[in-house]
Amino acid sequence: MGPPKTPQITPSILNADFAALGAEVGRIPSADWVHVDVMDNHFVPNLTFGPTMVEALTKATDVPLDAHLMIEDPDREALAYVEAGAGSVTFHVEASSAPVRLARELRGHGARASMALKPATPIEPYEDLLAELDMVLLMTVEPGFGGQKFLDLVLPKVRRARELLDRHGLETWLQVDGGVSLETIERCAEAGADVFVAGSAVFSAEDPDRMVAALRSAAQSVG
Repeated sequence: MGPPKTPQITPSILNADFAALGAEVGRIPSADWVHVDVMDNHFVPNLTFGPTMVEALTKATDVPLDAHLMIEDPDREALAYVEAGAGSVTFHVEASSAPVRLARELRGHGARASMALKPATPIEPYEDLLAELDMVLLMTVEPGFGGQKFLDLVLPKVRRARELLDRHGLETWLQVDGGVSLETIERCAEAGADVFVAGSAVFSAEDPDRMVAALRSAAQSVG
């Protein structure tokens, strides 16, 4: 699968109503993916979902699940999320001791393999690893909580990541997550991102699915 032909919008359920997640994912049928923020209260100071919730969500929506593992030991835990039904699994390079092996394991089990970097983690040391990945996630806030302000300082890194991917002729998707909204998505698209996680922008909107379309349209307008 090559780069997405149009920008992809992946609403994060971190800002949805946790008491009614099945109904909440039903409000975004036109999303490309549903972004599930998995937090273990160790790698980040928050605790959210595990594989059981991912499995329950697969039964509640036809939209594929994008599991973002903000956890301490993804080398040991990540495959449980593939088994639970996630179509894409993202691990943090800061937490993985064997990222190439992990990416290959995820792909070998039929999931898209994605690697996330915190805002302060540079992309350059991982240039040779990019071909092993289906997606790179550059965090545009510090991971842990939804509703944070977008960090413009990450945009140069998005540009550098796009240059590296293009230089190697890779079809790896480039995802941004954190503070993405109608106010910030065009800047991200201009920098080279093509997959956008939006949490509060989508679920605080009166019509979440219309916001998904508006975000996609805003990102498209840049191209």
